[in-house]
Amino acid sequence: MDHPETAGHTTGVLPGEPIRVFILDDHELVRRGLQELLEGEGFVVVGMSGSAEEATRRIPALHPDVAVLDARLPDGTGIEVCRDVRSVDPALNCLILTSYDDEQALRGAVLAGAAGYVLKEIGGMDLLGALRKAAKGESLFDDAVKTRIIQGLTEPKKEDPRVSSLTPQERRVLEFVGEGMTNRQIGEEMLLAEKTVKNYVSSLLAKLGFERRTQAAVFMAHSPDEDAGTPR
Repeated sequence: MDHPETAGHTTGVLPGEPIRVFILDDHELVRRGLQELLEGEGFVVVGMSGSAEEATRRIPALHPDVAVLDARLPDGTGIEVCRDVRSVDPALNCLILTSYDDEQALRGAVLAGAAGYVLKEIGGMDLLGALRKAAKGESLFDDAVKTRIIQGLTEPKKEDPRVSSLTPQERRVLEFVGEGMTNRQIGEEMLLAEKTVKNYVSSLLAKLGFERRTQAAVFMAHSPDEDAGTPR
């Protein structure tokens, strides 16, 4: 926990009021660098964290005008955090900040309701501009990108042959991953140890040819219900 909690709850940026930002990144130097950049330009950093779990808990309480979320974290992803906090408060604006230009993660960000998905190589002034737009509730995604992703969800899908290689337990875990649940939450639902769930996730990712659970979540978002294969 790098920054004291800031009291107050706003529903938007009022004229003349500073933009309130929450920063989630597992690298302290990145957090501090962003804080220095933002505060030097009149933004107010209301909180910072290096943990997805902590950020998911704190962001709805702090209600920043925009949350800057690192895409990859040791205990989750910024996309999962975005989905979770917006399920609590749909008015929250999230900007995914990442080092990786990943088409599947981009789709995940759109589906999670993020205002934008930008690379960390973005210039400081461009980032400030993106934050100002996001804080107003404006989308940074090109309309064509959003249309392509939404259309992709409605097109008929054929069953992916990779799914047939999964065990019934792995299929059920995959279904929960697709819902954005953490390993701990999946373990509680399936009455399994968190370590056991982690092993299932590692196994199913390998069988599906994925490296990150975000890819599996996006895969599930693009799959028909029968692909998961097992009833809840």
